[in-house]
Amino acid sequence: MTDAPDLTNLVDLAAARFGGSVVAVNDEFFALAERMLLAEAPIVRPGVFTERGQWTDGWETRRRRDLPAADWAIVRLGAPGIVHAVTVDTTHFTGNAPESVELHGATLAGYPSAEEVAEDSVTWVPLVARTPVAADAVNVLPVSAEGRLRISHLRLTIHPDGGVARLRVHGVVVPDPRLLDRVTSDLAAAYLGGVVVAASDMHYGDRHNLNASGDARAMGEGWETRRRRGPGHDWAVVRLATEGTVVRAEVDTRHFRGNAPRAVALWAANAPTTGDDDLATDALSAITDWRPLLPRTRVQPNTRHLFDLEVPVEATHVRVDAIPDGGLARLRLVGAPTEAGRESLAMRWFDSLTPAAAREELLACCGSEDWADAVAALRPFGTLATLLPAAEQEWWNLPETAWLEAFTAHPRIGERPAPAPTPPTSSRATVVSLDAPRREQAALDQASEDVRAAFAEGNAEYEDRFGFIFLVRAAGRGAQEMLELLRERMTNDPRTELRVAAGQQAEITALRLRHLITGA
Repeated sequence: MTDAPDLTNLVDLAAARFGGSVVAVNDEFFALAERMLLAEAPIVRPGVFTERGQWTDGWETRRRRDLPAADWAIVRLGAPGIVHAVTVDTTHFTGNAPESVELHGATLAGYPSAEEVAEDSVTWVPLVARTPVAADAVNVLPVSAEGRLRISHLRLTIHPDGGVARLRVHGVVVPDPRLLDRVTSDLAAAYLGGVVVAASDMHYGDRHNLNASGDARAMGEGWETRRRRGPGHDWAVVRLATEGTVVRAEVDTRHFRGNAPRAVALWAANAPTTGDDDLATDALSAITDWRPLLPRTRVQPNTRHLFDLEVPVEATHVRVDAIPDGGLARLRLVGAPTEAGRESLAMRWFDSLTPAAAREELLACCGSEDWADAVAALRPFGTLATLLPAAEQEWWNLPETAWLEAFTAHPRIGERPAPAPTPPTSSRATVVSLDAPRREQAALDQASEDVRAAFAEGNAEYEDRFGFIFLVRAAGRGAQEMLELLRERMTNDPRTELRVAAGQQAEITALRLRHLITGA
């Protein structure tokens, strides 16, 4: 295929080694669907039978007699991301491959059960329309531009039945930016979106092993070059998950006993952009200024080396030099996003969410469903500076009934939000909707009993007069100041007060959006 997508620097998001797992399947009579996610190529064992029939390396369903119908399997990706292409490998399935397949994606918050992911209420977005596939072949199916959204689960549907040897989900990781807040992380890690975009040589070991999850179990799970016979040295370049400040480097030569480098050096650079379009090797030509991160340093065979940087270094890309050649098991670059990096990552994440996932995040910022739908439909924004005024404009475009709906999502000032009727499956948006008032009303924690009693009395009087709760931007205000505002606003007429409350909601929404995107 001349128009086949470039898979060179795309992660297999569904790989079992990466954390992918089949979490629900309607039928796997002849062979378990989990085998589709194995890293090794499929094999055949002629003449080997089980109590279910011929042994097959992959997923195989029974023959359907209730046509038209189809079989399906749902895969939880190792890390949420944007899928660019899917490989449906039917190798060795000669007379029992599906006629066609289709693929859908969904973003499911938290850790849903098998029953929950298979519910009809799940919103699935199309990735690949129903497409014929060849038997005993590697079928690479590109994902349409409309389907390139951040998903956490993928559903493979095979028509009408049959077998699939391997499923590869080629994409780029887009992490939830909140995972990187208040902690240091391995900014090079594949599961956070780091990509080893280029290497001088990988004769014995793939460069993408350098930032893989977990420890290498053998030399074959690291990056290794051929023996260099001329001048110079070998190298590999990592594009970090986002622009970050690196404070520690880990260079791991474990399992490389007679073939580790003599020394390594690390170099940092800040590229103009770090989006998916910069995954190609030729994008490195835009980098002209490599700055020292770790000077040439001797390393030992079969050793995990930790280097703390006395002067932290900001970077979007890091180059490791293996001097003169040899193998490295892993490269870890520990640090935290810069302010610009955090915003860039968060906007990329927010803009790529499925409509349902974006709506959930927005409802945690403002409880109007119409507002959430309107803002989600305006994406992509690209920057926070574009998002904030657009979100405010949509708020003021709403009818008063939508304002009142948003007000009901707030606890009264001085009260805590009611616990959810059932524990959420750690949906970040659900947790945020509980945490935000607690964070914003922190000043009330230090208030005296007299002030608390005055708020309880004032809240009741306010609601009797206006018919909705007293709403005020609590962040940055003291308890006494808010109490005085409550008393002052009691003198407003109902129509004026509704607009004042709507203005306070607009301020609260802007603060929550800013917190969502910047973490601050």
